[in-house]
Amino acid sequence: MLERYFSEKHKKVEDRLLFEFVCDGFKNYKSAFNKIFYRVCKLTFGIPIAYKKFGLKHNNNPIERYNGKIKDRLNGIRSQFKSFEYANSFMNLRRVIHNFVNPHQQLGGKTPAEMAEINLKLGRMKLYDLIKYCAEIRDDD
Repeated sequence: MLERYFSEKHKKVEDRLLFEFVCDGFKNYKSAFNKIFYRVCKLTFGIPIAYKKFGLKHNNNPIERYNGKIKDRLNGIRSQFKSFEYANSFMNLRRVIHNFVNPHQQLGGKTPAEMAEINLKLGRMKLYDLIKYCAEIRDDD
């Protein structure tokens, strides 16, 4: 993000092509954004959940659903994390399962990886096959 900012900062503010964050009207998002990304990124604030139905580009339904799933999952295991590394590993596993294992209705029953044409030739037991695939890569190193 900083690299993009430094390459664009010589331009007028309105002409800069910076990374853009999109969020709903929750005020904490705006204050956190201003503390961390002020000037180096753009913020589109106050987007209603069903933004696309008004013919506009962004829609935050998918991210709200994803955040809700994570929140539901973490409620029962919050005290299980002994360190940041454990929590980070858990979130990485959730991301891998979301992108490579679970099919998405909106993607016609495909995973995001399949839509991006990342073909790892995973069979019916996708998570198991993904673990085997990663183990084979480690053995080759």
